[in-house]
Amino acid sequence: MQSQSIRQRKEQHAMSKFLVHIHTGPSDPTKATLGCLIAATALKEGHDVTVFMAGDGVHLLADEHLEVLVGTGTGALKDHIAAIAKGGGRFVLSGMLAKARGYDETLLEGHPAEFGMPDQLVKLADAADTVLCY
Repeated sequence: MQSQSIRQRKEQHAMSKFLVHIHTGPSDPTKATLGCLIAATALKEGHDVTVFMAGDGVHLLADEHLEVLVGTGTGALKDHIAAIAKGGGRFVLSGMLAKARGYDETLLEGHPAEFGMPDQLVKLADAADTVLCY
């Protein structure tokens, strides 16, 4: 029996909605990149994925971190962010926490991303089949 492609499995089974909540920033590159690796993997498996970045996690889309952050055994942040975008994932960043850290809308440029408020995180968590936090 041949193994089924991801597309065939997706057509046969309703795939899950994943919310990956990343609040860890560049000070812990392994944990921060692990969250992105898991999000990219869930997309590759055919799941619907939203990544909500809050706290120091909002730093992860900033070029000075995105281009250099590599976790131990978890890969390069820029590769995971690119895979999430290419796979149809989306990013929601805490607008309040990003602004408190000196960021504005330019942080979102080039990414399928938007700012969100706490109520959006609650709605995403409520709608998700699986919520993972890093």
